[in-house]
Order: sequence, then C-alpha cells, then structure tokens
Amino acid sequence: MKALVTKSTGSWYEVLTDDGRVYSCRIKGKFRTKDIKTTNPIAVGDWVDIEVELDTASHSAVIVRLHERRNYIIRKSINLSKQAQIIAANLDQAFLVVTLASPFTSLGFIDRFLVTAEAYDIPAVLVFNKLDLFSDAGLEVLEEYTAIYSVLGYPCYEVSALQGTNVEVIRELLRGRTTLLMGHSGVGKSTLINAIYPAAEMRTAAISDWSDKGRHTTTFAEMILLPDGGRLIDTPGIRELGIIDIEPEELGHFFPEMRERMNDCRFNDCRHINEPGCAVLAALERGEIAPDRYDSYLSIYHGNDTRA
Repeated sequence: MKALVTKSTGSWYEVLTDDGRVYSCRIKGKFRTKDIKTTNPIAVGDWVDIEVELDTASHSAVIVRLHERRNYIIRKSINLSKQAQIIAANLDQAFLVVTLASPFTSLGFIDRFLVTAEAYDIPAVLVFNKLDLFSDAGLEVLEEYTAIYSVLGYPCYEVSALQGTNVEVIRELLRGRTTLLMGHSGVGKSTLINAIYPAAEMRTAAISDWSDKGRHTTTFAEMILLPDGGRLIDTPGIRELGIIDIEPEELGHFFPEMRERMNDCRFNDCRHINEPGCAVLAALERGEIAPDRYDSYLSIYHGNDTRA
C-alpha cells in the first residue's frame, strides 16, 4: 500500500494513505541500513510502500519501500557519524523565514539555503517576518536585503505574522503546493502557521533572553494538510545549515549571478577567486555582484559554510 510520510520523530513515522487512513510506522529491519548514508533514511514528504500489521486496530505498519524522490533539501549533519540529514522531500517550493532582529538571520545563512535549493532545483522564497518590530534602521537593512535577492529572481515577502500583515499573500502562495518552511528557532514559523491556518494550533515560545536564538517549539518535522489542498512541512528551527554533496568546482552554478557570467571567463575551469580574465570577478569589481554574496561563495568554497 502506497502512503505519504507526514511526520517523523526519528524512529517512528506517521503516514497517510490515499483513502485517508493514518498509520504509525517503523522501518523494516533490512531496509534501515541498506545503502543509506543519511541520519534519516525516510523524510517527511517521502512516498513509501507499507505493509499493515495483522492487528489492524493498532493502526501500525512497516515501511518496506521508499519511492524515488523528485527532489529534497539536505544539510550536513553536525557532530554525527552519518554525513547528512534530509530535511524534507518531494517539494514544489521552499520558504525560508528570515528575521533581522530577535533573532538575526545572516546573509550567509540565507545564501546557503538558496544554494541548496538551487542544487536540487527547488524554487525558493524568502519571507521576512516580524515587520512590526523593525526600527527605521531595520527597515533600511530590509530594503538592502530585498534589493540583493529580488534582482536575482528570488521572491521576497515582508510579513508580520503577529499582526497579520501580508499573511493572505503567503496563504495564496501555499495553495495546492507542497512547501517546506525553514528558519532559525524564534523567527516566528509557528506564529506564521497559526496565522495562515489557525486550526494547526502550533505551540509558540518567547525568544530566549540570554541567547536571542529562540527556543525550539517544533521538535520534529511534520506535514500540515491545508484546507485548500496545500501541504506545508514545518521543521525544527535550525542554527546551522551545512552544505553537502556540492563540489567546489560546481558551486558557482548555484549562484545565479555567477552562472550567467561564467561562460565568459577566460578559463573553463575558472574558480572565480583570483584567475585572470574571470568574468565573475570583473562583474564584482563593477558592482554588478553583491560583495556579501561573493563572500558567501568564498566561505562555502573553502568549507567554512556553517555560519549561523
């Protein structure tokens, strides 16, 4: 029986079948380790085959097969023996919720998210939340951020989940699509979900005073089925987003402003660092590439890619 994975707690998974039945599943023993190089062999958004256990009253089943993924978002695992963690699979789009205060989302973090989305061909959207908290100086920074990313083709939306500003716009973007929602702890993902779909009743918590990093109110990935047919995958807040499975020589292809210029470089194997005749460096010098974006490229290229 085919089913959609809607929740992952690490060792157990909740799945939804086409006829609307929900089962609590574990992974078949041999399947658990076979050719799996990630911390989680199954992710929310995966399609799987299940075998329902004889005691049907318990609504439990075993996952016996993973269907081929259309795409996924992956990150480098921190301090774990496995190399990577799949955050979610089979996505139509991925939203990064960004805040410029309480807590601050750096350009480096945004760029690593965008590179990952580019690498797996997932349309990315930036949602700047907590508009109600912005000072005049904060609004100037917001304008700088949106100017950098809008010109690259990344949609940017300014919202206040608390006050409902532009929430209807976000709700419309989710209609009929499978969307991943990511961001640091404390950026207001749960508040935004509650504003979009009050029946979700997501728990929220205040920002931690001592760290300004936020507290985890979502402890596992979960798919929320929206009334209009959309599927929203909420994830635990993450503090680091390490790049994986992207070779240094491929990296420039996932920066749109570099990708459109690299064919004009003198050398086919140009690294866009210090080579003569580099079209990317020339564009950087002319102010056509944002210096912060180029700094992100260098940081990822040299492996220093886990900045918060």
